[in-house]
Amino acid sequence: MPQVSNTDWDAFLSGYPDAHILQSALWGELKSSFGWEVSRVVVGATGGQILFRRYPFGFQFAYIPKGPVGAFTEAFWQEVDQLCKRRRVFLLKVEPDTWAEASTSLQPQLPSLAFRLSSHSIQPMRTLVLDIRGSEAEILEKMKQKTRYNIRLALKRGIVVRPSADLDTFYRMLQATSRRDGFGIHQPGYYQKIYELFSPRNECELLQAEYQGQPLAALLVLARGKRAWYFYGASSNEHRDWMPTYLLQWEAIRWARRMGCSEYDLWGVPDFDEEKLEANFSTRSDGLWGVYRFKRGFGGTLRRAAGPWDRVYNPWLYAIYRLWISRYAYERPPV
Repeated sequence: MPQVSNTDWDAFLSGYPDAHILQSALWGELKSSFGWEVSRVVVGATGGQILFRRYPFGFQFAYIPKGPVGAFTEAFWQEVDQLCKRRRVFLLKVEPDTWAEASTSLQPQLPSLAFRLSSHSIQPMRTLVLDIRGSEAEILEKMKQKTRYNIRLALKRGIVVRPSADLDTFYRMLQATSRRDGFGIHQPGYYQKIYELFSPRNECELLQAEYQGQPLAALLVLARGKRAWYFYGASSNEHRDWMPTYLLQWEAIRWARRMGCSEYDLWGVPDFDEEKLEANFSTRSDGLWGVYRFKRGFGGTLRRAAGPWDRVYNPWLYAIYRLWISRYAYERPPV
């Protein structure tokens, strides 16, 4: 079985500098600290980091987030298939690092390998991606006028954004945001672990917006290769009308540029086409609609992920899993 170590996986990924950060060895180390087991399979020029979660009676759930890395080959999937069968996996879920409009090569291949398109994704299906090449003035010009105004307003009010290592304050604001906006969050140690793993490699920054030393908002931004991702953000209930989150997001974009990134992924908006999003964002605030209203102002391109794809090994357990997901999926945080 061509399973490789963390070190060998890092060496493999060195040939793919723009592979998604969810396929990095550090991300695997993070997930292994919170209930997942990690295996990495490499066959020729194709590799995948696979996460396993144990279920009752010895069955397991397997997940390849934003992978595999490299070309989809039958030899790779055969090795993954053997591994999953040995581990008594009832379901393998794959979310490729591919946009829907560029996924035509997947359509004939995955069904032939007993994969089926799934209606349930773990990571957000739709996002807004900013092109952050060019000058700062050019990036600002692509934003909505109101967003540029809000950035200037925060500066005018005296809000300052600085790097921080205060994960406790970040988590308190995250709890406040969760209560206010009704979304799930991880336990505090999860965010601490992200910072401890990725910050020493300059692949993560915690930025905090303050007014006269009072924390108002914070976010964790991650970067690998040409891409940066805004995974986690939080704000207090103080001075929200001073727009600290807009300045905070702008400073995160500037950080990503300093890290050499050319794309900034705002990570998660409602899964509807642009026409419906634009027709409804001003009147809806449920789910991710409020998030879309904020993120759209930064001028990104709406993209939809390919997949997800399911390889079912135990139809009976898969049916139970789908019933469970229909009740609890949106109470659990992604990434």
